[in-house]
Amino acid sequence: MRPASLLPLCSLFVFCRLVDCRIVGEDEAGFAECNKFFYEETPPEGLAESFHVKICQQYNGKERFATLYSIQDKIPVYSAFRSAVSGESREQGWMIEPQIDDPNSNFSEMMNEEDAVTSVNNLGSKQALSTDYLDSDYQKGQLYLSSLNSDDFQVATYTLTNAAPMTQTFMERWYMNVNSLMDLALAPYCGNRDDLYVITGAVPSDHRVKDKVSVPDFLWLAACCAAPGGWAMGFIKHMRDGDIIEDVMVKDLEKLLPSKTQLFQDNCGEADQDTEKMKKILEMVNHVQDEERTLQAKLSSKQLSGARNKRSAQLLPDEATESSLLGTIGSIVATPFVKLFQLIYYLMVGILKNVLYCIWYAIREFISLLENGVHRMCSATVSYFMTIGEELVSIPWKVIKVIVQIIRALLRILCCLLKTICRILSIPLRVLVDIVCFPIYTVCAIPTVLKDIALGLGGTFCLVLDTAFGSFGSLFHVVFSICKRICPKISYDISGEL
Repeated sequence: MRPASLLPLCSLFVFCRLVDCRIVGEDEAGFAECNKFFYEETPPEGLAESFHVKICQQYNGKERFATLYSIQDKIPVYSAFRSAVSGESREQGWMIEPQIDDPNSNFSEMMNEEDAVTSVNNLGSKQALSTDYLDSDYQKGQLYLSSLNSDDFQVATYTLTNAAPMTQTFMERWYMNVNSLMDLALAPYCGNRDDLYVITGAVPSDHRVKDKVSVPDFLWLAACCAAPGGWAMGFIKHMRDGDIIEDVMVKDLEKLLPSKTQLFQDNCGEADQDTEKMKKILEMVNHVQDEERTLQAKLSSKQLSGARNKRSAQLLPDEATESSLLGTIGSIVATPFVKLFQLIYYLMVGILKNVLYCIWYAIREFISLLENGVHRMCSATVSYFMTIGEELVSIPWKVIKVIVQIIRALLRILCCLLKTICRILSIPLRVLVDIVCFPIYTVCAIPTVLKDIALGLGGTFCLVLDTAFGSFGSLFHVVFSICKRICPKISYDISGEL
């Protein structure tokens, strides 16, 4: 961590363009208009700090790329862009952002350093200047290369907020690596170039140029293809001379960055990535690495021949003349063997490096697996003993509860028994005699009841017979009365006629 005195009073969100450069509040989400340069329009998580400035780089009214810039280290943390049609790189004049150093400045345009010296307050307090690189072994190297764009885009990349200190040799090889990877390995396997999201970044070291600008410990590149059957891949380039660019998984790259870093939302659709396409990409990456090894071998050969020429120049003229023929013949004969030994050397170094990396990776995975197993075993053991302890502690309490419940049950039974006895004792003796004699009375009453039933049935039958005979007798009497009244009249009528 840097001293707290180097931290700014507040973090700024700066959105710069060649037309204007405006500062907005901290409540602005992400990179505003430049969110489109990130997968799912989501910037990386875990990299932003209070001393970082978010810059939306624009040119001619159009957004070109996004940059997270460290005003403490004075180098970009990363630059994010989408793949475009490559063009021929042309050197441009470097520019600065006046409102980073002077938020109250009235200048609303990117401007050359010469023009800003007398017109911008605190120039160079929060961003690097070209003068910081003078009389040093470092050049201004771009993270987002101008060669990856057409002429219209290239001017926007020549801003010092997109540059970090690099040696001349390293910068040439970095440019060669990025251009080769984009042209051969990444863009051809992502369908439409607009679906390829690229982030290039720098991790600062403790070494500084003139105690101002941090020299990167290593540079990194992460690519995410959002096309159907997409993929994600990362690369690392250490600043040490002779190191070949390394291909890594994005998750492994995130482990080398600050903790809890996520470069792409949802890990660039990890579940839907095309492994076969990634294998083809790795083949092209190996081709790019072989090109770099070949270039490195040529450079080593040139350095060796240059040292040999210097030693030859130090010889006496006569000795040089006599040894020139022998030297020429010797060099002709030795060159194939030197090349062969160099090739064997680089092959052995590469094989040994890969073997050591595999061993280191296996050991790391084994240690991680062992740590996870020990952690889980310890957690299970602790949980087991805690559970047993809780049960052991709870046994006396549970026994007491059971005893109390048994005593309560016995007391309830005794109480119910006493209540029953009291109720029995409170019943009169006559009632008890009646209760006891009730079955006897019931059995003795059965014949009487049957007799009463028989008498009732006989009386009912006799009543029915009396009713029937009475009804027939009444009916007969009525009929007889009617006939009696009618028959005399008929007899009288018959006697009158006579």
